[in-house]
Amino acid sequence: MTVHFIGAGPGAADLITVRGMKLLQSCPVCLYAGSIVPPDMLAWCGPGTRLVDTAPMSLDEIEAEYVAAQAAGQDVARLHSGDLSMWSAVAEQMRRLDALAIPYTLTPGVPAFAAAAAALGRELTLPATAQSLVLTRISGRASAMPAGETLAGFGATGATLAIHLAIHALDRVVGELTPHYGADCPVAIVFHASWPDEKIIRGTLGTIVALFAADPVERTAIIFVGRTLSAADFRDSALYDPDYQRRFRDRKGVI
Repeated sequence: MTVHFIGAGPGAADLITVRGMKLLQSCPVCLYAGSIVPPDMLAWCGPGTRLVDTAPMSLDEIEAEYVAAQAAGQDVARLHSGDLSMWSAVAEQMRRLDALAIPYTLTPGVPAFAAAAAALGRELTLPATAQSLVLTRISGRASAMPAGETLAGFGATGATLAIHLAIHALDRVVGELTPHYGADCPVAIVFHASWPDEKIIRGTLGTIVALFAADPVERTAIIFVGRTLSAADFRDSALYDPDYQRRFRDRKGVI
């Protein structure tokens, strides 16, 4: 018996990985976060799969499901939204499984920020504009931020920011970042990237609060801040320059 942690991706049922899809089809038990995993994703499960919505459950209750499946010799597909590597609460479940000597695997998913960037039609790193992407959030009831991880600190770098779980504190985000990026810095809010009700609000640090107030969305949204969101006059990278010699391009006479 094995517990298979699966990143469900950002929402669209066809943005799950092939490996994740096959695991959903083969596991007789599926535990899923019903509050954030769209129902369409469960269509990949087999017709006889026992579906367990973990949204109202405690960690102890989820552990009990793993123990019951182990006793029955049944593999479990544990479906989480987005990718498992960020804000997934997988680590605490793996710690419990280690203590129980229950084996598990991890299958990554398409992260929400990547789907949101695709919805915007933007590359988040551009030559000489920003070469770093910071994935961050603000403190919440479920998890506080370490003292050294602040929006202002990240903003001081000028990197592109993808701020999760913070749409309820948009005023604070704008207030902390405007001194570093300027009021004219582009901002984009992407709600439910890849879902049927996907919505995008574009503005600047100076306008986004009013734009959001006129057309608000709920909690499942990412706030992007950075110059890459609108830059058009950036220089080409050297990657495809005809005079750029590299290992996979054997251009005679080019040093």
